[in-house]
Amino acid sequence: MTTHSTAGLTHDHVFLGADHHRNERRIWLVIALTASMMVAEILAGTVYGSMALVADGWHMSTHAGAMLIAALAYSYARRHARDPRFTFGTGKLGDLAGFASAIVLALIALLIGWESFVRLANPVAISFEQAIAVAVAGLLVNLLSAWLLRDDHGHHHHGHAHSHAHPHDHDRHTRDNNLRAAYLHVLADALTSVLAIAALLLGRSYGWLWADPAMGVVGALVIVRWSWGLIRETGGVLIDAVPEGEGLVADIRAALERGEERITDLHVWQVGPGHHAAIVSIASPQPKAPSDYKARLAHIEALSHVTVEVQPA
Repeated sequence: MTTHSTAGLTHDHVFLGADHHRNERRIWLVIALTASMMVAEILAGTVYGSMALVADGWHMSTHAGAMLIAALAYSYARRHARDPRFTFGTGKLGDLAGFASAIVLALIALLIGWESFVRLANPVAISFEQAIAVAVAGLLVNLLSAWLLRDDHGHHHHGHAHSHAHPHDHDRHTRDNNLRAAYLHVLADALTSVLAIAALLLGRSYGWLWADPAMGVVGALVIVRWSWGLIRETGGVLIDAVPEGEGLVADIRAALERGEERITDLHVWQVGPGHHAAIVSIASPQPKAPSDYKARLAHIEALSHVTVEVQPA
């Protein structure tokens, strides 16, 4: 008989993002694009004797590596989504990958910055025509990749039923940090291509050899800023920080605190893109069953796993 009584009480712990499969496919496509462009740049640079192109090719390889981290995280999270060893599922793997990727992004920025300072001191002769041609090709590949990796699911997935008091924060808490990290790598690459093209045009027209390293320093600063934002956000998810600015805690309090019922302890954290878990302790003069309190929270879409503890007040 016991099987019947517990059947409705068990649940799964699959907290993958809404677009997990789609994002995974797109990242593999972008890796293929980036890798082929990278090989083309290294070959072209070697043939035309352009150190800048060879350097850009190797720089692209670091981005391809970061995207490989993202792709592997997606496939691992998908394969192990129902593995009982992951007590809260594999939804946070994307944040772990995003965190690692953000560190790589910061290192790339430091390398670009350092290389630029070295070149400011010792300007390098540049074969402008070929360098500009390949930089433009690189930019096109990056823009195509960025378009493939844009995170647009906030707009077509849960746009309809939104009972949240804070609809404008909605995109924030369904954000897939694994995809976002890959997107920032592509964007960083596109930014360095744009700056390189600008610097090469200036260098060709006015003979300003310093423009190239100067743009490198600017690019490095912008990339460091992106990287820091991503490190803060993914790090917060990894250490189970209370999701900020989402009104989730306020929504939970509003749903549960009625009359003399008080929340005495509340833990809220993210377990995957768009998925949160909560542990709530309630003190009540007339304690009800935990299922009653869970029912009051059912309308909050972002809550995927709730544990309720009730004590008589």
